[in-house]
Amino acid sequence: MSQLVGLPATDGAGEQGGQAIAGSADALEDALGDDRAERVREFRLHLGLTGLSKGMLSKIENAQASPSLATLARLSGALKVPVTAFFRGLDEEQDVLYVKAGRGLDIEHKGSGPGHRYQLLGTMRAPHNSLETLLITLTDRAKEFPLYQHPGTEMIYMIAGRIEYACGNSAYLLEPGDTMQFVGEVPHGPRTLIELPIQFLSVKSIQPTG
Repeated sequence: MSQLVGLPATDGAGEQGGQAIAGSADALEDALGDDRAERVREFRLHLGLTGLSKGMLSKIENAQASPSLATLARLSGALKVPVTAFFRGLDEEQDVLYVKAGRGLDIEHKGSGPGHRYQLLGTMRAPHNSLETLLITLTDRAKEFPLYQHPGTEMIYMIAGRIEYACGNSAYLLEPGDTMQFVGEVPHGPRTLIELPIQFLSVKSIQPTG
């Protein structure tokens, strides 16, 4: 049977625990304030803009005032940066995508099927989600591959095997270590699988969302 454990009445230990939590919260608030101050100063100096009175900016940049979300929104508009940019100095705000070998997310891709594996190697959070990275492994031949078109640009890095890759009206032989870069709107895709297994990395620049 589960038991509900209540908190003890206020005593010395409870007070110490509460003080520790309050201390941690104060430390976090101080870190946020310092970071916001540094980010505001950085963007203002970079763009040479003010957006607020010199007195208020001075207080914010010296961590003597904590701006409201409305004030940060005004600053973000004046400095032409997202509101989240004022918090990027904190470690917890930094995205790092770390994918171990073979741990990419398997996705259903146009033209995928048995012997055709597409692994998504992670996507950054907005507003940094401007890249789509796929690891593509082909182990079976296909009579015909679809051609792809998409906004932005794409880079292919050949890891293993040999493939004839079509781009527009031309075809290119790709071997390990070879790279291609092209405009995504141009029809492109594998034409002939020459030597299996084939593996290559596809990196697309895309329009960020969010």
